[in-house]
Amino acid sequence: MRTVQELLRSGEKLPTESARRDAEVLLSHCLGKPRSWLYAYPEQTVSDACAVRYDVLLAQRSEGQPVAYLTGEREFWSLRLSVSSATLIPRPETELLVHWALDLTLHTKARVLDLGTGCGAIALAVASERPAWRVTGVDISEAALRVARRNGRRVSQRRVSFAQSDWYSNLDGRYFDLLLANPPYIDPCDKHLVRGDVRFEPRGALVSAQQGLADLQQLVAGAPVHLGSGGWLLLEHGCEQGETVRRLLRQSGFSAVNTRRDLAGHERVTGGCWHAE
Repeated sequence: MRTVQELLRSGEKLPTESARRDAEVLLSHCLGKPRSWLYAYPEQTVSDACAVRYDVLLAQRSEGQPVAYLTGEREFWSLRLSVSSATLIPRPETELLVHWALDLTLHTKARVLDLGTGCGAIALAVASERPAWRVTGVDISEAALRVARRNGRRVSQRRVSFAQSDWYSNLDGRYFDLLLANPPYIDPCDKHLVRGDVRFEPRGALVSAQQGLADLQQLVAGAPVHLGSGGWLLLEHGCEQGETVRRLLRQSGFSAVNTRRDLAGHERVTGGCWHAE
């Protein structure tokens, strides 16, 4: 039998920039132990069955499969969430959207809608911080919604509801105080689509027509019908799309339009406030 240290060393041969970390996450997953345990017990022997499972995951990672899909989970906003090939993998920069939502002054029982919820990361993160808010997540994909509902049960956020809707299509007559979305915004011709984890993520959740702007335009155009006066729309977008999204919001009558940058200094989330006439 091989030891923890030996297995990790074999993982360092992965053709990825984060080979050591990937190996640690995969071995921790196989063992059902935290990564800190690996450092505490490097000489601990591992069962042959566990080692074989680990070797299989290493091989899949070598082929480019995302670690999150191999383990079936990813942490977001300190929540351990299930993910699948039907959902995007939650990324740290999306937490900026959650931060901005929590910075807003909304009434105690604000109605919040997460559009294109995927695994439910944004909706569940917001609900974990604002228990009295009434949060709904919608997605066109039933497969994604099954994951989101499972996450809702997993993190005890049963008050968050999930429903199928192609953006606003099934929301007739419903009003909200806050609309949130991390929509598809990548140009179909973007060279990054053939690199890294995005090769395995659902293309429909990544790519949008009109140079990546089609879904952002649709979300802005449809928002006023579903926002009460003083309600907000916050949108994640590509690092070069901030100026365009600001223009779209202003042209649609939004005020207090602003953009926040991620930790890398890139324009990442743009939002505005709606005041009904």
